[in-house]
Amino acid sequence: MRLRHVFLALCIFGVLLPYSQFIPWVLEHGLNLSRLVSDLFANRIGGFFGLDVVMSAIGLCIFIRVEALRIGMRGRWIPVVATLIVGVSLGLPLFLYMRQAHLDQAAA
Repeated sequence: MRLRHVFLALCIFGVLLPYSQFIPWVLEHGLNLSRLVSDLFANRIGGFFGLDVVMSAIGLCIFIRVEALRIGMRGRWIPVVATLIVGVSLGLPLFLYMRQAHLDQAAA
């Protein structure tokens, strides 16, 4: 199995696992953003994880921009959008998949 296929599998799990928790919440509460933030920061451990993910997403978006420009990769906006829509759990493996595919193609 090639490395990029591992990253692709992580993309799938990066969508399925978080959304397995998010979709039932949305079905119960609707797209209530104030309730979402309230539930996320309901206690200190939730706040810890919430802020950790926000900071990771910011760092990832910066890394995507810098690394994609460095190697001349096209479509660098796609993993940024994936990070904003799903989260780091999709954005990072998607970027790594796209980066590896770019590097594989450049090496061929």
